[in-house]
Amino acid sequence: MGYTVTTDALDQLYKQVKSKGVTMTALLAKAVALTLKKHPLLNASFTEQGIVRHSQINVAVAVAMDDGGLITPVLAAADQSDLYSLSRTWKSLVERARAKQLQPQEYSSGTFTISNLGMFGVDRFDAILPPGTGAILAVGASRRQVVATADGAIAVRSQMQINLTCDHRIIYGAHGAQFLQDLAQLLESDPQSLTL
Repeated sequence: MGYTVTTDALDQLYKQVKSKGVTMTALLAKAVALTLKKHPLLNASFTEQGIVRHSQINVAVAVAMDDGGLITPVLAAADQSDLYSLSRTWKSLVERARAKQLQPQEYSSGTFTISNLGMFGVDRFDAILPPGTGAILAVGASRRQVVATADGAIAVRSQMQINLTCDHRIIYGAHGAQFLQDLAQLLESDPQSLTL
């Protein structure tokens, strides 16, 4: 399922914190982690023993390797880390992932995954659910769009498409839609809270 997010406020925040080493990946991971706190079912997974509700929010983020492979370094307890620590951790994880120096728990302990292809200009895509997780969020590029505002005027806004793939054995469409709605609300209306 997909959702359109207006990113003007998020883009403004990113401009403010980028010079302090904050990445867009860290911003998105933090926003997802905070939204998962309100929607713990999307942080669950299905096993042969049934549904596993994870006590920790570990956000895995897909990283393309130079040899064409893919690895998903994990930002452990992403809801509990501040944005600046999250960014430093992410930078270290990516450097070690590309040097093939990650420890297994650093790429196999994710409870929710983000795949961002926006930097390649991809508008939208559906991501394949990794084993051991209940949901993955596909993030497209933010683009300037002509939109109709709530009061019927025409304006130009930056928007991105996000698509959620869920394991329907545990997560129903309504649960996913509520998660996307709350994530969009956070990114559009209160991105400053990500710095707290």
